[in-house]
Amino acid sequence: MKKIELLAPAGDLEKLKIAIHYGADAVYFGGELFSLRAGAGNFTVEEIREGVSFAHSHGAKAYLTLNIFAHNEDIEPLQKYLNSIKDLGIDAYIISDPGIIMMIHDIIPEAEIHLSTQANMTNYMTARFWASQGVKRIVLAREMTMQEITELRSLIPEEIELEAFVHGAMCISYSGRCLLSNFMIERDANRGRCAHPCRWKYSLVEEQRPGEYYPIVEDLRGSYILNSRDLCMIEHMPELIKAGIISAKIEGRMKSVFYVATVVSAYRKAIDDYYDNPEASRFNEAWMSELKKVSHREFTKGFYFDKPTNKDQNYRTSAYTRDYTFIGIVRGYDPGTGYAVVEQRNKMEIGDEIEVFGPNTDFFTQKLEEMYDLETGEPLNSAPHPQQMLRIKMKNPVAGNFILRKQK
Repeated sequence: MKKIELLAPAGDLEKLKIAIHYGADAVYFGGELFSLRAGAGNFTVEEIREGVSFAHSHGAKAYLTLNIFAHNEDIEPLQKYLNSIKDLGIDAYIISDPGIIMMIHDIIPEAEIHLSTQANMTNYMTARFWASQGVKRIVLAREMTMQEITELRSLIPEEIELEAFVHGAMCISYSGRCLLSNFMIERDANRGRCAHPCRWKYSLVEEQRPGEYYPIVEDLRGSYILNSRDLCMIEHMPELIKAGIISAKIEGRMKSVFYVATVVSAYRKAIDDYYDNPEASRFNEAWMSELKKVSHREFTKGFYFDKPTNKDQNYRTSAYTRDYTFIGIVRGYDPGTGYAVVEQRNKMEIGDEIEVFGPNTDFFTQKLEEMYDLETGEPLNSAPHPQQMLRIKMKNPVAGNFILRKQK
């Protein structure tokens, strides 16, 4: 049985490498131009070259997002850009604009094309059309139910692959086609510059009564009427696999290294557990517990089982739940002494109870008892400086890219 692909976000080169170390089968990323996450770190041409090479050397694939809706002024620069990256070995291009698909066919004839979720593909006739245009994989609109996906799979050519989002932020607009950001502050979400106005706090004011705020739901001074919960399908990976999904996609190119490592690790365990014994596979609450240790909103199952209701929105706040802090990442380890070289990411102090986890491992807990400045050897009581290099005594063996966190 061929395993479903675990597809992870890579907002920059470090996150790409972390995603692969923690079990991603493939990563998707944007260049400095033409993707819908202009606020992510994104990749220069040389970084794309390095990222693709790293992925391939670890048996993973690398997909480039080119999913803006292009305007006339974008066409010539995009043609030049495609010529500059066509020989980098990118495994697939994620596209929403039919014109860009035509350009890819012309400039990179052998390119594999994945249809972006922005194209809002929701039925088998449209899937057949895109297949006729040379599209290999379709990233399904988030608005499709599990039943619709199962039916779609049975009515399209077998060689067409289906990919679906399983975790991360949900957009209030249909398949992410949002006009609010452009309307309110002239930042076009469909060209990568979304300001996320769906997360802002709103109140109802009548035109003839300025300054008089009327309640929406229960909040007397405002309400987050557009604020969706985050998608989480880790409990339902068997159903997604049986529905015919070939790739499970995690949202989050603007998220942290800590987020990428934690979420990829949890879904890796859930997927592997199913394939180890499909008949006996059971959801493990520990996977959900791990997901809740990174920055997140309350969870929803989106459209998979029914149309979302008011219970899939959060009207009280758009703030994230952040119960844990990412405090460091291991850069080296000496098994003879038990000391690790750790790059600090947030303040830590002697006496802190910390958790340590790595690829294909469960976390362990220890008290931070010994910490030294790597350069001077000086013992430290605290490490407040960003990316300070430290020597820390570890309770158990670790390795490069293990992550340190602590509860707030």
